[in-house]
Amino acid sequence: MSRKKSAQKREVLRDPKYNEIVLTKLVSKIMFGGKKSTAEGIVYGALDLIKEKTGEDPIKYFHKALNNIKPQVEVKSRRVGGATYQVPVEVRPERQESLALRWLTAYARDRKSEKRMVEKIAAELIDAYNNRGGSFKKKDDTHRMAEANRAFAHYRW
Repeated sequence: MSRKKSAQKREVLRDPKYNEIVLTKLVSKIMFGGKKSTAEGIVYGALDLIKEKTGEDPIKYFHKALNNIKPQVEVKSRRVGGATYQVPVEVRPERQESLALRWLTAYARDRKSEKRMVEKIAAELIDAYNNRGGSFKKKDDTHRMAEANRAFAHYRW
């Protein structure tokens, strides 16, 4: 354990167009090489594409999709004696959001069916909204792993 002070949480600014903190975090996850304006263009373009395809409010759609891929439980390795157990633990809300955004961007980048990143993000969000896609599958696998290792829950610390 470090003897220094714990890291202070920095306040994230709201994005200029929709006034949402979560969108700013998504922009930061998508950003490569400090090109924030490009990342913002990708996110806003994806939200416009969602509005065009579904006809719904893109921000509500985005939040519903994000809630569908937020994990409630995950497994952490815990060493007891000579054995390592996968112990299921509940996920803190900040980590839920962080994991959901990480999975969303990773699985959007891996998509081969769409050409542009705008289309990839929009398609992954639409799939997440409909409980499909790579990011939802990752959440489902995480939950299934925690359920399978429920017998080791008493090793929780």
